[in-house]
Amino acid sequence: MFSVPDFFARAREHLREGWPDSDFDPRARLENGDHRLNQPLSAAEAALFAPARPAAVLAPVVLRGDRAFMLLTQRAASLRDHSGQIAFPGGKIEAGESPLEAALREAEEEIGLSRDRVEILGCFDPYQTSTGFRVFPVLGLIKPPLDLTPDRTEVEDVFETPLEFLMDPANHQRHKKMWQGKQRQFFAMPWEDRYIWGATAGMIRNLYERLYSGEA
Repeated sequence: MFSVPDFFARAREHLREGWPDSDFDPRARLENGDHRLNQPLSAAEAALFAPARPAAVLAPVVLRGDRAFMLLTQRAASLRDHSGQIAFPGGKIEAGESPLEAALREAEEEIGLSRDRVEILGCFDPYQTSTGFRVFPVLGLIKPPLDLTPDRTEVEDVFETPLEFLMDPANHQRHKKMWQGKQRQFFAMPWEDRYIWGATAGMIRNLYERLYSGEA
């Protein structure tokens, strides 16, 4: 049975304070990414993963009494990349920034989450997207009250999904769709009327594996 105190204990034990230098090498192929469920890749497909553009996201966990929720956004339909999709707050890493700094800045810009309200719990594995981004995710703890002010040019909605739902492998579905003329598999975690899928679902799956490896 899922336990919130156990989740936080596992996060502090198993997540890292940062990433090894090899994770920042744009030529290196990551294990975790959109390609994970779609092996083997053709040479043309493999070329989509390099060079990778670095990005960072904050995976915010909101503690409400004895329950915890993952805060997610629905991206604005007008955005060029991943428009209308469910995502963590985040974006490209600017020159001179660390992934942690970028994740906190983007969360502040996108949803008005002040960085001094975030307790960093750790970092989990970078995720390579088929659109050419290498995403560095950071897990953070937030305690209410929340006073969020989403930037409507980037974020259509902000919502919370129960952590016990996302950390239950029974809810980690594998879906398929056609992309660039080939059928692709991806993780999906539909919750109520929200379709959590693709890179966001893949990162949530990786977080689960980091914390509960061997217990699926």
